[in-house]
Amino acid sequence: MTFVRRLVLGSVLILVLTVAILLSVAERSLRRDLEGDIAGTLENEARLVREALPSDSGAWQAAVHQLGSQVKHRITLVDRNGQVRADSDFPVGPLPPIENHRRRPEVRAALLEGRGVASRRSETVGSPFLYVAIPGGPGVIRVAAGLDQVDEVVRRAQSAVAGAALLALLIGSMLALAAGRSIAQPLIAITAAARAIAAGAPPRFPRSGIPDIDGLVQALRQMHRQMGDRFDDLRREQAETAALVESMVEGVIAADGRGRTVTANGAARRLLGYGRTEDLPDLPELFRVKAAREVVNAVLQGLAVQDRELEVDGRAILMNARPLPSGGAVLVIHDLTEIRRLEAVRRDFVANVSHELKTPLTSISGYAETLLADTPDPETMRRFLATILDNARRMQRLVDDLLDLARIEAGRWQPEPEPVDVAETAREMWNELADRAAARGVQFSVDIAPGAETIRADIDAFRQVLTNLLENSLRYTGRGGHIGCRSRLDKTGVAISVTDNGSGIAHEHLPRIFERFYRADHSRSREEGGTGLGLAIVKHLVEAHGGRVYAESERGAGTTVTCWFPVSGATSRGSVVAVSHISR
Repeated sequence: MTFVRRLVLGSVLILVLTVAILLSVAERSLRRDLEGDIAGTLENEARLVREALPSDSGAWQAAVHQLGSQVKHRITLVDRNGQVRADSDFPVGPLPPIENHRRRPEVRAALLEGRGVASRRSETVGSPFLYVAIPGGPGVIRVAAGLDQVDEVVRRAQSAVAGAALLALLIGSMLALAAGRSIAQPLIAITAAARAIAAGAPPRFPRSGIPDIDGLVQALRQMHRQMGDRFDDLRREQAETAALVESMVEGVIAADGRGRTVTANGAARRLLGYGRTEDLPDLPELFRVKAAREVVNAVLQGLAVQDRELEVDGRAILMNARPLPSGGAVLVIHDLTEIRRLEAVRRDFVANVSHELKTPLTSISGYAETLLADTPDPETMRRFLATILDNARRMQRLVDDLLDLARIEAGRWQPEPEPVDVAETAREMWNELADRAAARGVQFSVDIAPGAETIRADIDAFRQVLTNLLENSLRYTGRGGHIGCRSRLDKTGVAISVTDNGSGIAHEHLPRIFERFYRADHSRSREEGGTGLGLAIVKHLVEAHGGRVYAESERGAGTTVTCWFPVSGATSRGSVVAVSHISR
């Protein structure tokens, strides 16, 4: 075979083999890289969801629905039993029946290994999806994204590579045929490869069979690989740095020497009210608050600012600023709003506990001092001692309620659901209050609808819920009033109501009646001996079952408070349990 034919045939075979390998490797590599990037993005979004998830499980569906509309990906909260607790594809409100996710590979991997990734074709939309799950929320936070865009990118890349390869094959064959008799052709190809490397394009190296030229080609190949490795390292370090900054809870803003904002992570954009893709103004124009503008002016002048606390748009923030050696500045913003709110809650809690203990302590101290100073008659002494005992028991109830509330909030108590007879439990709890009710002439009735006779709940917790509700109802129902317990089956579950025709609650008090020590009628609650913790305990007991609580009332027309339990606390029919009751 002549040199020309060998050169042309060899060139054609090399090009064909290279194109086939390139198409195969490029497809797999591109698909793997794209899916890896999407998986990394979904994992970061899942972590952001975990950080943004509110502590109140009743608000999970609304929060997930809002976050899903923002990130444009499907977000699902799954508890450790595989039960879906919230899904961004569904509107705010009770979820419809959803298949158990316990056997989904990404959910199992997240629970066992701390991270789960899986891709499969969605049975709902008939297209491939990538699922990433991490521990968080009720058990697992899963974010899903469609892979149609990956297939489209791969198809476009294949088409582009195939077209370019076909064109290169044709041109290479013609050039090899035209310059086959010249030894300079490999050198021309080497020159073209070197220029491609310099331009950052993929080079095409010839195989001439000449040792000297092949040695030069090998050197160029090694140089290209080393440059590619170094560029990959730089890109990886840049991506790691960007991911680290983006995952920070603190807001980070960087500006160049002219004050133009060049970097702002997601936390900074949320704090300042800017969208993920929205352009930020220059650093001197970024803040409208005078104190924040003073910090910006100082750092742009080369002065560092340490731990400057100020208020921006109603939020308490802590700002640190550092000038950069090459010009520009970096601002780190930490949101202290929640910390300050918790500090206020702690102060209010201490003040409320102190106030609640002060009244019985004062009574005990006063009557005890009187008994020590004087020698009253037996009847007076008995009355004094009874008052001391009543106030001591009142303090004991307060301490017991606080301990119960702390135990529930700390997660040291978990419900153990079992079948509970609603009517029997309601009458049992009412019997404990029957004497007080008879003294006031308050009547009690139970009305249980078919299909709603039994629920699954923790029996002790359910008794405590009914006891607190019935006591509250009796406390605010006047003489000759009526308290009723009824149970109704609807499409979503069982509604259990404890109804009275008492004084009711004004609308402005309804959002706060489940707070600790909050009373719509302060004087009357203390006169009746209430601790102010009953509804807070009810709320936490219901939420420990995965439910939520809300209240309805009209002043002078009684009160209704609803506790909604999810499927995990449903009856054997698979319905959802809802508890509706009266309280103050």
